[in-house]
Amino acid sequence: MAQARTVAFPSGIRVPALGQGTWRMGDDPARRPEELAALRRGLDLGLTLIDTAEMYGSGAAEELVGEAVRGRRDEAFLVSKVLPSHADRQGTADACHASLRRLGTDRIDLYLLHWRGGVPLDETVEALEALVAKGSVGAWGVSNLDVDDLAELPDGAVPQTDQVLYNLSRRGPEFDLLPYCREYSIPVMAYSPVEQGRLLGHPALRTVAAAHGASPAQVALAWVLRRDDVIAIPKASTTAHVEENHASLDLHLTDDDLRTLDRSFPPPTRKQPLDML
Repeated sequence: MAQARTVAFPSGIRVPALGQGTWRMGDDPARRPEELAALRRGLDLGLTLIDTAEMYGSGAAEELVGEAVRGRRDEAFLVSKVLPSHADRQGTADACHASLRRLGTDRIDLYLLHWRGGVPLDETVEALEALVAKGSVGAWGVSNLDVDDLAELPDGAVPQTDQVLYNLSRRGPEFDLLPYCREYSIPVMAYSPVEQGRLLGHPALRTVAAAHGASPAQVALAWVLRRDDVIAIPKASTTAHVEENHASLDLHLTDDDLRTLDRSFPPPTRKQPLDML
């Protein structure tokens, strides 16, 4: 079984390159036992970074995560996000404390601005840094911010990550965002790394997968994980899916594989607007 590769944040803290996403988990009570089992199996396998947000199910995903890590909190690295409509000084604090209650913990390891809204970035950063100073949050970062947005952060303010949509069909960040983040040693966290499953029927993925005896999803994940400065956070609602994702860590794509994928999913040759889902 593969040992989980780790990625370093600017703070020096290292987390697994492959984590667990929770978008649209926690919504259906009938699926709750299976979803809890999936998250716990991920912890067993070393996929200890769990990403969630106050927006997901209006807090239902956070409650699910809190139940999943109960009794195992110190094994998990919890990431959550504040909505831009809450991201002023008081709203950020209030949202964080509500998330802490739902998660059943006294700290969020990494707290992100979910996307940029109308609140000035310097006010949001001040609020996030105040939460770090109080110990409610271990560190802060951002999500869905492009290069121009990152450049507007206050002097000396370094986010631990920028969580963005990045996968084979969404390669725009490679043109400028990934190089910018690498310059400042900021790892990118890739959400929807298999494009919510829409990539899985593509012939190029199937061809590469067949050559390795792997699944198309594993190829899509291995492609994202080929970079040493990217963290992938696929969602998996069953233990079988978690185990399939984990096995992608054993898959090493060859130069020929990468060329095959590049022909079907060409890298960007110009600046592209940052995609969001």
